[in-house]
Amino acid sequence: MKHKQIAKRKIVFVAAGAAAIAAAAVLLPNANASQSAAQGPQAPAPKRLGAAAAAELASRLGAEFGPSIAGAYYDAGSGRLVVNVVAGDGGDVAARVAQAGAATRTVENSAAELTSAARTLKQRATIPGTAWAVDPRTNRILVTADRTVTGGRWDTLESTVRSLGGGMARIQKSAGEFKPLVAGGDAIFADGARCSLGFNVVKDGAPAFLTAGHCGVAFANWSDSQGGAPIATVRQATFPGDGDFALVTYDDPNTQAPSQVNLGNGRALAIDGAAEAAVGQEVFRMGSTTGLNGGTVLGLDATVNYPEGTVTGLIQTDVCAEPGDSGGALFTRDGSAIGLTSGGSGDCQAGGETFFQPVTTALAAVGAQLG
Repeated sequence: MKHKQIAKRKIVFVAAGAAAIAAAAVLLPNANASQSAAQGPQAPAPKRLGAAAAAELASRLGAEFGPSIAGAYYDAGSGRLVVNVVAGDGGDVAARVAQAGAATRTVENSAAELTSAARTLKQRATIPGTAWAVDPRTNRILVTADRTVTGGRWDTLESTVRSLGGGMARIQKSAGEFKPLVAGGDAIFADGARCSLGFNVVKDGAPAFLTAGHCGVAFANWSDSQGGAPIATVRQATFPGDGDFALVTYDDPNTQAPSQVNLGNGRALAIDGAAEAAVGQEVFRMGSTTGLNGGTVLGLDATVNYPEGTVTGLIQTDVCAEPGDSGGALFTRDGSAIGLTSGGSGDCQAGGETFFQPVTTALAAVGAQLG
């Protein structure tokens, strides 16, 4: 990491070779949900929104209408937020959602029903190598099984999904294997292990950074060079359980830790704040192994069953990642911090699924602010 200064240390996010930004396509809803015409001819046209504004609107509408809606997703092509209104809840909710600027469609599965189905999966099918998240575009739970889920374990997973009833969940197979993405190499180091720095933050006035929790629970001290002296100490780490994040404070209180992501080739992106993810949103990831890669948010509040244990509350994406990318920054084109790389399957040749810890949740848990 080439970021040292003579007078003061300046830490910039993980440096790596530049890679092309891959824009991912937005998936359209399938036949499980139907577009609503139901606000009538007087209904206002949906507003064209940026992804961050769409995520904020989705959060506000979810708080306001609660059980009457079953999630939302962002259609990047049209710039619309699409909100799922549960069938039978009447036209008033749809009209009010439309008045707020979102498009609506009628769906069968309520948020409560999807939550109950996810609870059943947790009780009956917590199998290493599986993951699930609600996909608001299909109004179903998307269950993913990696290549290790075979034989009796596959039978258990399949029968559990079948017991949920038709139209509630679907299974897809992954060619890879779900695992935290730690490796040996360069970036931030600890006894031969390598992870990636996520976002610089401030905790009680002192400089620190966020990275993956599975990196933080494995090693207490981290360096910016392989075999080098430690420069930072883990203060708090969560993994497995309710997230995958760690707060690591710089040992030198004079460390300059700018709020930006190093994109490689001398380029940097200023990080102006943290934001919630939205399904369908375009995102980018920077990691110490594979550099800069892009893709799309596929699901929220994902549960992943790693060999080390179950992690909940993650963001599911189709952004590729490889060992050593753990902890790396997930962000938007306009500089919003979204997530920290947790783990997944596949690689940046074949693709795969990657899961991220939401930054907003991590910041709240450790009591820090973006630097």
